Amino acid sequence: MVAMQSEDNIDKGVVRVRSWDEFKRLVESSRPEAIVYNIEQNGLSPKRELTNLRLILPAGSAYYVFLDFAEGERLKETGIQLRRDNNGNFFLEEEDVVNFLRRQFKRDDLLICSYWTI
Repeated sequence: MVAMQSEDNIDKGVVRVRSWDEFKRLVESSRPEAIVYNIEQNGLSPKRELTNLRLILPAGSAYYVFLDFAEGERLKETGIQLRRDNNGNFFLEEEDVVNFLRRQFKRDDLLICSYWTI
């Protein structure tokens, strides 16, 4: 099973989605009004792979959450290219995330917004 609930999150309706393909199928089948993303920096990573992407799909009574992590110069599941700052640290540009999701879902009516702008 790809999507999974922990006992702590059952009452909150939070479902962790383990693959990009499954998340994509959920978006296509549920036709949500919006997808929310959050770019996270993990300062504890020993490999300087600091950037994670969290995608949240509100659908029905649940929130489906997909996490993608850096692997080299891209995110592992989605393949979104990471950029480098002047110190050599990788980061993810918001515009790259939005453009990727727009290309994947090809829906003009789909609102794609940052967790911090809701």
